[in-house]
Amino acid sequence: MAATAAVATLLLTSFFFAALHVSSNPDTKPLLSFKATSDASNKLTTWNSTSVDPCTWTGVSCTNNRVSRLVLENLDLRGSFQPLTALTQLRVLSLKRNRLSGPIPDLSNFTALKLLFLSYNELSGDFPASVSSLFRLYRLDLSYNNLSGKIPATVNHLNHLLTLRLEANRFSGSISGLTLPNLQDLNVSANRLTGEIPKSFSTFPITAFAQNPGLCGSPMQSCKGTPNDPTRPGSDGAIASPVMPAANPTVVASSPSSLPGNSALNKSGNPHRSGSAKMSPEALIAIIVGDALVLVLVSLLLYCYFWRNFSAKMRQGKGGSKLLETEKIVYSSSPYSAAQPVFERGRMVFFEAVKRFELEDLLRASAEMLGKGGFGTAYKAVLDDGNVVAVKRLKDAQIGGKTQFEQHMAVLGRLSHPNIVSLRAYYFAREEKLLVYDYMPNGSLFWVLHGNRGPGRTPLDWTTRLKIAAGAARGLACIHDSCGPLKLTHGNIKSTNILLDNTGNARVSDFGLSVFVPPPPSTSSAPRSCGYRAPETLDGRKLTQKSDVYAFGVLLLELLTGKCPSVVDNGGSGGGFGGLVDLPRWVQSVVREEWTVEVFDLELMRYKDIEEEMVGLLQIAMACTAASPDQRPRMSQVVKMIDEIRGLSGSPSHETGFESMSESSALSEDTCGASQ
Repeated sequence: MAATAAVATLLLTSFFFAALHVSSNPDTKPLLSFKATSDASNKLTTWNSTSVDPCTWTGVSCTNNRVSRLVLENLDLRGSFQPLTALTQLRVLSLKRNRLSGPIPDLSNFTALKLLFLSYNELSGDFPASVSSLFRLYRLDLSYNNLSGKIPATVNHLNHLLTLRLEANRFSGSISGLTLPNLQDLNVSANRLTGEIPKSFSTFPITAFAQNPGLCGSPMQSCKGTPNDPTRPGSDGAIASPVMPAANPTVVASSPSSLPGNSALNKSGNPHRSGSAKMSPEALIAIIVGDALVLVLVSLLLYCYFWRNFSAKMRQGKGGSKLLETEKIVYSSSPYSAAQPVFERGRMVFFEAVKRFELEDLLRASAEMLGKGGFGTAYKAVLDDGNVVAVKRLKDAQIGGKTQFEQHMAVLGRLSHPNIVSLRAYYFAREEKLLVYDYMPNGSLFWVLHGNRGPGRTPLDWTTRLKIAAGAARGLACIHDSCGPLKLTHGNIKSTNILLDNTGNARVSDFGLSVFVPPPPSTSSAPRSCGYRAPETLDGRKLTQKSDVYAFGVLLLELLTGKCPSVVDNGGSGGGFGGLVDLPRWVQSVVREEWTVEVFDLELMRYKDIEEEMVGLLQIAMACTAASPDQRPRMSQVVKMIDEIRGLSGSPSHETGFESMSESSALSEDTCGASQ
């Protein structure tokens, strides 16, 4: 009997604490109230008062035990969502494809809201005036409802708004007063709007304004009663011509000379023009002869100048193999020093499955410089047989000797992986060191991410960025795991060293060359100029695999933010050294203020349903850039985490990415040790 009483007491105690926990969460009551009034079909089966934690309910996500994300789509929910307005910490609310009805309730409590999706419901009434108070809002989708009235100018208060979807409603009135400079996604089609489309909206497609018979202006038909402007996109039949219709003499022509007042100016203000008709034939002949003599004299001077330079170059190159820089690669005046005949001439050393050629073939190759880096200059070389390779000429390298160089090249040359730029051959001589790689035709990640940020740019979409991150992670993990416990490092991870092959796969390049770079002076601030350097390496300490992980984390932040970690931040908010953007510190400061969305590249905000993946990759990047090296994950762990975001964790082809290297690339510890 006593035992039964004890059990009953325990049950009552546990029930009391469970009820206390539920009542202690202020978001539980409004959620249950919404279910009671809107879930007639009982789709929200996990929502009940006996459940201890509402953060585990269907569609609910929490931050610090408060509901921050509520996604309830296509659940046949009905009525009003008024009870949900008590969720004051909500950041994402999506109630798409339900049967919610009535006016949109007051949303002013949603001070943290960033994404609001209410499309495909039966909501009615005016545009919600309270929306203008949601100053953190990035996306607003009210499309496919029965909303009516005017779109208020107070929408302009939403300075961060990137998406505005209002199509398929019954909105009326003018939108000419709307000014949303950051807007990237707009659709107001299938309404009853009238008046002129704002000039700032003229870059959106015509489908964004279709089925509004009263709308006019670019990109639709020009408004009646407005003179055609030849400089304005979409104006009908406007022709840029200096000859304007006589019926409109006040219109300024495209040529100043056709202004009505210019005739008087030509008569009095330009005597050369008015007197040219009275010039004598002798004067005209003298002018022509003088011009001809001046032209001959200038041509003669130019000829003498260039002939002297050409002759000097020919004398310097006589008996040697030096070629003109504009046509060929200039490696050196000779592959070996003529002043020291006892020194052995270098030779090309090739690795497996590579078509062999000689140094003279490279010297004859037509080439173009790809860029200069810390390890030397890279060229694209097209051989006589049409084969294309990339050649890196090492410069200012601190190489101990031929044996050490060849041993290290043997290690690098045997690394083979789909996400690594393979070293195919090398050349060593006293005055020259050349490395030959596969040529990557699509350039570097730096160029596709930061190049041509002006009009007409094709943004790097999220799927491609995630694919590049995964490929680069696999390549770096292969480098780290190739020599087992001896821990080979890359030493120079950055976006210019992530190249893209002809299928768009990421390839890690320039690996293993950091051993040839002399350490910077301890008093120099040069190390800080590279935003990829781990904190522990700024004082000259040795590069490690964990410093590679840090650099890779910065690379992920670069993909997420669109910011270059090694450029001056004119805004002054980069939190960097000497005006440089310190991406990890800047991101941490933004996330600390719970403005995580502010971190992401604006070009990514046009893509829908990727927030979770972006936040997931951001968490990986922040783990990689931890201040303490011991707190950073291994690259093999980073590969698995990125694969989980991509939904590829169960794919055998990805699980065995860098473990399935061929035997030729599986390096022994002896081989690896030779390069240490």
